[in-house]
Amino acid sequence: MNRTTLSLLAGTVALAAVTGFATLSSPKAAETARTAAELPVERTSLLCPAPSTSEVAETAYTSFTPVTKDTGSGGQAELKAATEESDGKSKGKKKAAKPVLTPKEPGTPVTGDTSGGDAPALVGTAEGKFAPGWTVQETTEVAAGAGRGLQGVNCSAPDTEFWFPGASTAADRTDYVHLTNPDDSAAVVDIELYGKDGALDSTLGEGITVAPHSSDPILLSTLTEEKQEDLTVHVNVRSGRVGAAVQALDDKLGGDWLAASTDPSGSLVVPGIPKDATAVRLVAFTPSDSDADLKVQLASPSGLITPAGNETLHVKGGMTTAVDLGDVTRGEAGSLVLTPTDASVPVVAAVRVVRGKGDDQETAFIPATRPVGTRATVADNSAKGSTLSLTAPTRTATVKVTASAGSGGGEAVSKTFTIKAGTTQDVEAPTPTGLKGTYALTVEHVSGGPVYGARTLAATEDGVPGFTIQTLPDDRGMVAVPEADEDLSVLQK
Repeated sequence: MNRTTLSLLAGTVALAAVTGFATLSSPKAAETARTAAELPVERTSLLCPAPSTSEVAETAYTSFTPVTKDTGSGGQAELKAATEESDGKSKGKKKAAKPVLTPKEPGTPVTGDTSGGDAPALVGTAEGKFAPGWTVQETTEVAAGAGRGLQGVNCSAPDTEFWFPGASTAADRTDYVHLTNPDDSAAVVDIELYGKDGALDSTLGEGITVAPHSSDPILLSTLTEEKQEDLTVHVNVRSGRVGAAVQALDDKLGGDWLAASTDPSGSLVVPGIPKDATAVRLVAFTPSDSDADLKVQLASPSGLITPAGNETLHVKGGMTTAVDLGDVTRGEAGSLVLTPTDASVPVVAAVRVVRGKGDDQETAFIPATRPVGTRATVADNSAKGSTLSLTAPTRTATVKVTASAGSGGGEAVSKTFTIKAGTTQDVEAPTPTGLKGTYALTVEHVSGGPVYGARTLAATEDGVPGFTIQTLPDDRGMVAVPEADEDLSVLQK
């Protein structure tokens, strides 16, 4: 067998490891463009950060996989503590952590809970029919103290680079970058901080080692002596891979998780700003040496609106820029649409949202996100307190929204919505028939332009409007596999 054949075989093995299926075409056939087949992924990993250090924290986990065609009948999914436990017999020896959450069947959520401030970070793996679209929601209620209120985050896949515009080292903020390593070897990570004048001087963020099967919360104020209200955090993994999320805790405004922004891009959408937001702060950053000028628009229920006094945003290269938009939604659902004058300059962005007034204020964050794409899911919804917001910034689109069976019982229900071009709609999402427990919402793109989505969870405790917001990016549960019509025999000699 010649070298060309060996190279093609290696590519086939790698592809089959992801999709469970692959064949080869001859070089002649490869020159012809073909429609790729969409097949379900066969393995997915998710990482959940340690929820809180507060002794009055109550955390719920919800695991859900939407039903996907052509997955077969096998597979499993489980979440377990990231840190291995001592076996209690020999010093230095560890035993594998026991699963804390094990789903039984796609289409039905499974829930678990914990309390106190010593709950660990979790690592999860889903295989077979549980892998495509697997999502896990971590929701924490903190009754008092810094960050009090409702905190929520979608557990994320391990990766090698993350951007977090909207972090802070201000005096009233306590922000941590949580790094979780799911693998058998150590990960080496650099954390870079960018403020209003550029990169902050710090050597402490270089070469951070995250041990195998462990999670480290890195306090941002230990990496720099500078106090800055608005920072962009860049997590770059030199070796290995990690999960990363920023926990932003405010002494007066509560707190929440700041998920990573979508990769630097020319145009961005920040969906699902609550209609009763009392303050919205937009934070943007470009890693380019060139400046970026962004047109700022609000996609409202009636169409695109340009906020008075904030028509554009100038973002200097390598510097974090922030602007207060006030109560920009003015009682209506809204999403920010950021478009550049020069699409070649990439940008990341997020907003900090405040609800309530005076002492009864709470905070959440919304990063710029990918579109729903083929399908996206968010878990831990309840009959009351859940709001699904969808926006179609460029062209009218149709989506199908499915409410899953409840974690304690009920039957799935679907409903179709049309979102007009340039608008944001808080849709009346369906709820399961005979609902018991919590449920998941799955959004599928049917036709038209791209759709972006976000879900708000709200819960009022002692008059304080606790809330948290999660975006709905494409779940990447399907992978394209090129069609082939010839076998390896044509390459053998």
